[in-house]
Amino acid sequence: MHARMRLAALLLLLLLAACTSTPTRTPAAAVPAAEAERQQAQRREVLEGIAAWSLQARVAISNGQKGGSGRLEWNWQDGQYRISLGAPVTRQSWSLSSLPGGGAVLEGIDGGPRQGGDASLLLREATGWEVPVQELAWWVRGLETPGADAIEYGADGRLQRMRAAGWNIEYQEWMPPAGGLPAMPRRMQAERGEARVRLVVDGWSTP
Repeated sequence: MHARMRLAALLLLLLLAACTSTPTRTPAAAVPAAEAERQQAQRREVLEGIAAWSLQARVAISNGQKGGSGRLEWNWQDGQYRISLGAPVTRQSWSLSSLPGGGAVLEGIDGGPRQGGDASLLLREATGWEVPVQELAWWVRGLETPGADAIEYGADGRLQRMRAAGWNIEYQEWMPPAGGLPAMPRRMQAERGEARVRLVVDGWSTP
């Protein structure tokens, strides 16, 4: 009986020692809204000063009935862009490029290249996909477009959600600052009705 009591006491002491040796983690305090807005203003100033950038990503696009996914490369320089999408499964690819005088040209589709004054409309008519091309150039960098509202920041002070042009944009993961760039989005999605664009960025680069 005494042996059992000693064993129970020993087990109790070991349990208490294990509990007391486990460090207690205190959750980090949330960044105040005013500080988050200040940090976002600094990001905008830095990014607007970068005339050229590119990203490589995986993208999934759907409209409720039709969808597709593939590898995306986006090159931007002085307001001009070229977006290339390749779908490994179907082995199809297309590219959308802005034109110096305005509008865009879509290449790699059936029937040959198409031009139009509105890149988003051109893409929708040719592929059936709803992609806010001009706005997405801001959103992929984690920047608000003019008229954006319902802006929310996460506990870390980074942009988390916003609503703009009827779209709901959510940032799910960020990359740490690197290569002269501030923290940049890694995972994001934009939704409007049944239209959805999901992006997972593999890398950002500047000249």
